[in-house]
Amino acid sequence: MVDIIKTNAVFKAGEGNKGTLSFEIPAAQINGGLDEAFNQQKDKINIPGFRKGHVSKDMFLARFGEEALYEDALNAILPDVYDQAVTDADITVVGRPQIIPDDLKHGGPWKIHAEVVLAPAVKLGDYKGIEVEKESDEVSDDELNAELARLQKGEAELVPAKEGDKAENGDTVVIDFDGAVDGNHFDGGKSENFSLSLGSGQFIPGFEDQLVGHQAGDDVDVKVTFPKEYQAKDLAGKEAVFAVKIHELKKLETPALDNEFAKDVDDTVSSLEELKAKTKEKLSKDKADKSQDQFEDAAIQKVVDASSLDPDKLPDELLQDDISRQTQNFFNNLASQGIQPQMYFQITGTSQEQLTQQMTEGAPNRVKTNLVLEAVARAEKVQPTADEINAQVKSLATEYNIKEAEVEKSISAGLLSHDLKIQKAVDIIVSNAKAVAKK
Repeated sequence: MVDIIKTNAVFKAGEGNKGTLSFEIPAAQINGGLDEAFNQQKDKINIPGFRKGHVSKDMFLARFGEEALYEDALNAILPDVYDQAVTDADITVVGRPQIIPDDLKHGGPWKIHAEVVLAPAVKLGDYKGIEVEKESDEVSDDELNAELARLQKGEAELVPAKEGDKAENGDTVVIDFDGAVDGNHFDGGKSENFSLSLGSGQFIPGFEDQLVGHQAGDDVDVKVTFPKEYQAKDLAGKEAVFAVKIHELKKLETPALDNEFAKDVDDTVSSLEELKAKTKEKLSKDKADKSQDQFEDAAIQKVVDASSLDPDKLPDELLQDDISRQTQNFFNNLASQGIQPQMYFQITGTSQEQLTQQMTEGAPNRVKTNLVLEAVARAEKVQPTADEINAQVKSLATEYNIKEAEVEKSISAGLLSHDLKIQKAVDIIVSNAKAVAKK
């Protein structure tokens, strides 16, 4: 269960967008920090008569004094307390603060202040009652027929073509081929009984096109030019001739749109009409979900566009923090799927620089959006309760299949409170937005 730290935070504005954040660290957090600091140090302490790691805390304090633990204790507890203090003061800080201890007295509370730089002030436009276009969730006959055709294609089977049938894109041919450049055969240019789907782009450009219009039993000389950037440097940019023998031609045979087809596709229905009704219902739900997501995004963006910043230029620290956070979230999502960054770059043919550039392009709008949502939460005096924060911990623990204690250890109550404020600001904007039919 998350305990919200009582920081008694007070922010005093200074020159420009600078200021001083004063706050306290309560005794409960200090004691926890002292225990953590002692556990870190006890294995390093040599006291005659005691083995390393076996000295008691009382013995340590008697010999070295509690003050010997203060620096490590402060380092251990400061991040969570500072996050909570920023939340309590309802400010948005740019970059790293300069932390200055004022009074680290025995028994606490410890008094700290931080010299901070604030994000630009936001001047909100209208954020309630805005009109936003919304797509209809009605499913047209064309959309339903297209989905049924997709289902038919999924049930299609490759069957031998009839005698005299000619190859078309989408057909499969079983071929022998033997390629040569200037009459000289080359490695990898020969195969037998190779199954090729025409139009798949599996072979170099022009190869598959020249088999279209032919039939089983045909011999075809396919003339192509290897791309200049071809992986085999000795073939790059050169003209080649492939002697191709078509052994078999197979065509996709789609099942008839009837009751039997319906039961094959979905064993919970007994007729085509039932399948159509069920498919239409699913399409309608998918459209409604997509439409709602787009409506919410558009409503938020409209509020962001109607708001202004003072000054207009976003601090580089905010942009860089966003880029780093988005990149780390991206890698965390990959890791949850068992994919390491280098594997991702290899599979996609991209690089770290390209990913950073992609994250950089959206950073200004993401940062401004966050600042605007914080301003909405501030205007609406949103303040998450301890129960709401604990519910969020439970939700995250369930979502990531980890213990609640692990969530509490990795995310401070201050950050959880901030995230809830942002979500409530989104809910306020969306729930008050008026949907209008898309023109």
